[in-house]
Amino acid sequence: MTPALRDLFSLTREDVTALMSTWGFSPVHGARLWNYLYWELVDSLGAMTELPLKVRRRLESETTLGVLPTALETDSRDGFTRKFLLTLPDARRIETVLMRFTGRVTACVSTQAGCAMGCVFCATGQMGFSRHLTPGEIVAQVAHVARALRRAGELRLRNIVLMGMGEPLHNYDATMRALEIVRDPSGLSLGADRITLSTVGVVPGILRLAEENQPLHLAVSLHAATQAERAALVPAARAWPLDTLMDACRTYSQRTGRRIFYEWTLIEGKNDSVEHAHAVGALLRGLPAQVNLIPLNPTEGYTGAPGRTESAKAFQRILGDHYELPSTVRQRRGIDIAAGCGQLAVMARNG
Repeated sequence: MTPALRDLFSLTREDVTALMSTWGFSPVHGARLWNYLYWELVDSLGAMTELPLKVRRRLESETTLGVLPTALETDSRDGFTRKFLLTLPDARRIETVLMRFTGRVTACVSTQAGCAMGCVFCATGQMGFSRHLTPGEIVAQVAHVARALRRAGELRLRNIVLMGMGEPLHNYDATMRALEIVRDPSGLSLGADRITLSTVGVVPGILRLAEENQPLHLAVSLHAATQAERAALVPAARAWPLDTLMDACRTYSQRTGRRIFYEWTLIEGKNDSVEHAHAVGALLRGLPAQVNLIPLNPTEGYTGAPGRTESAKAFQRILGDHYELPSTVRQRRGIDIAAGCGQLAVMARNG
């Protein structure tokens, strides 16, 4: 049986150096290879022309550069968002989104093909779970966006959010290894304070983040302030009930000293009332927290409508005036190009 090729995007800088040593080559070639991957952002082994021929031949026979081909690319009318549908080696497809904000560019990255969490309003949840992504497949998405920005002569990528397809804490080890690679100061050099991981509330993963004191921002998808309402929107709440989740969040904040961003998707008539605002305020009172209010991205598999602007403003006033909770209403990006999680993949599959 032929051994599997090693994906260079799955290797840390130390791994690359060790690989050169194992092959009997100078560490200098490892440093040059690393620069090709993350400074020059090459998209093929053949582009690494300054490496000695013997090194290139060994790379070609034993490794692969896991660049993910683009199956579909769409730009929003306002020019702020570009969505890539990328093809994995097994022909499955995942989404990566480039989002522009004033003075910064953010990549929204997937960690799984599909998702097992089943959130009823999410296109990826409606799709079901296919498989975990490898560390290299996660890193390749970040490199893809960085490469696209460089080709366009735009700002350097500085921010990533793990809010694409999949649940990052369901693929914990691969996600953390990928973050180690993209954070390397000799490579893409993404600061931990510019990385946000969003979870539907996988309690063991939150506790592990706390135990390991992982230096990143944590966002928890809350969406409801009672167990019954949350379980109706987020099936994972049946495995990790609201009380258990909030205990884990308290533990996280106590051990790390960090606040948590609580995400609340505003669905008209479901969770956008004054009563809901008071309920979430009471739930989070006294915690180091910020609430991100997110108007629903409509999907074909869910009949709900986005909460209205007036409801969002009233919700925000109640959180601030009555509970001293900071909140933001998240800017909606790429609605016209199905930029919500999983939407483009579903459209491509059905179209």
